Amino acid sequence: MSRNYELLQQAGKERELFQPDLEVRDSTAQTFSIERNDLGLEGLEREEVTKLVQRVFLLPGRDVSRVVMFSSAEKGVGCTWVTANAAMVLASLVPGSVCVIDANLRSPDLHTQFGFGNNLGLAGAVRQAGPVRDFTQRLGANLWLMSSGSDDSSSQTILSSDRMSARIAELRNEFDYVLVDSPALNLYSDAVVLARHCDGLVLVLKANSSRRETVQKALKDLSAANVRVLGAVLNQRTFPLPEAIYKRL
Repeated sequence: MSRNYELLQQAGKERELFQPDLEVRDSTAQTFSIERNDLGLEGLEREEVTKLVQRVFLLPGRDVSRVVMFSSAEKGVGCTWVTANAAMVLASLVPGSVCVIDANLRSPDLHTQFGFGNNLGLAGAVRQAGPVRDFTQRLGANLWLMSSGSDDSSSQTILSSDRMSARIAELRNEFDYVLVDSPALNLYSDAVVLARHCDGLVLVLKANSSRRETVQKALKDLSAANVRVLGAVLNQRTFPLPEAIYKRL
């Protein structure tokens, strides 16, 4: 385990984001850090996203996570950026197929991270017939995007439908890995509804911003819904030392 990772763990304890009775008890749950908020990973930020991907998706064992939701305790913490970059890093590390999905039907943004249009997508897949891959856009050799396909106020109805459950099952069969971007937990119940069809959820927090009470409530809601929390991402953390020096610690 790197010195960087140990410092992140200690920083999380000092900030007391998680009280003992709310801590994630799963053996794979971890805390990660990401420095900046733009595409084009390099240096420490790529290392941290790679750690996240490896520990969530690539740990050996029978209990492997293949369909994972990314959500935040509150809006504006960079969850969509984390999801997009995790998908790109995962696709670069595995030979299998990776699909990243925008399940934020109320305020979709994942497609803009890749410079693609918001066509068909998840809403279209639920409302229309056809192979689920027809509602995706290919981004690379083994990476696909399923945009939201809609900015729809009826998103909870769509997400909780039997048709949505069937489409998630199809995505699980069609792709080796599926990453799902969702709205903030404190705004809507959309993430909790859809997370029940996933193998687990990664909670994205913003350094020096995410409030302890908001995180506590999010964890309580997830626990009540029997959603498995795989870990937490501490996004936009700044390091006090230059990267070249920090990597030597």
